[in-house]
Amino acid sequence: MAIVSSKRSDVASFRALGIAVFLAFAIGCSDTHESRTKLATIRSSETLRVGTTGDFVPFSYRRDESGALHGVDIAFARKLAADLGVKVEFVQTTWPGLMDDLLADKFDIGMSGITITPERLSVAFFSLPIMASGKVAITRDENAHRFRTIPDINQAGIRVIVNPGGTNEAFAREHFPRATIVLNEDNLTVFDKIIADVADVMVTDAVEAAVQAVIHPGLEVTNREAPFNSFEFGLLMPRDHEWKGYVDTWLEDQTVDQTYQNLFDAELSMLETRTSDGE
Repeated sequence: MAIVSSKRSDVASFRALGIAVFLAFAIGCSDTHESRTKLATIRSSETLRVGTTGDFVPFSYRRDESGALHGVDIAFARKLAADLGVKVEFVQTTWPGLMDDLLADKFDIGMSGITITPERLSVAFFSLPIMASGKVAITRDENAHRFRTIPDINQAGIRVIVNPGGTNEAFAREHFPRATIVLNEDNLTVFDKIIADVADVMVTDAVEAAVQAVIHPGLEVTNREAPFNSFEFGLLMPRDHEWKGYVDTWLEDQTVDQTYQNLFDAELSMLETRTSDGE
């Protein structure tokens, strides 16, 4: 669960300076359509539209019937909007519909613990990475010894539960062809289903699995020290160089100040407190 390091080389500093110079030039040339795409639209509308799924603890989730959004990426989105000098509007999206919603211009940036993948990069931009993670298995305590490797899980009769449309489903279908894939529309109830013996195991991001093991004491991460793969999370954007340049430069500043790390630590602390209090 390592956050991208806050130490940047001189090369990175010159890179950030170059982006800033480019942005100043692009904004100054505001008579052209290209320079007035996403960033200019956000500023003129005074609104940053943030696409989020609301079902991925600790990044973006709803914890009660009020429907209010919580999570690391929700707090980070509010910080981005504040620094832009605009209000934030959260737009509901789903993992199956994430890329279609982006391409349909339903939101300006996706912030929901989104994995950077080649498929997504083929049609969209991502920011600089903000966190590294990997896929791990989570199961009931009594089964932890059974599901430590991919071959352990890829067995007939093993029920692998996934939320549809995201990297969890893609990973399961690629690596567990002999197992039974159980689709669960609501990602937030997946872990209750494992406890209730509706499914045996889920393979998900190490960050989410570690948090859910705290929230659900009956669950255990089986391969915490040896994830099945590695990947990075980023902020999802349309193919707009000016907007990506702005977000990347902004992220450089947040990394130096450890803003994301601090928000992440605060979120985990809050979740642990709520769990220990029995909420």
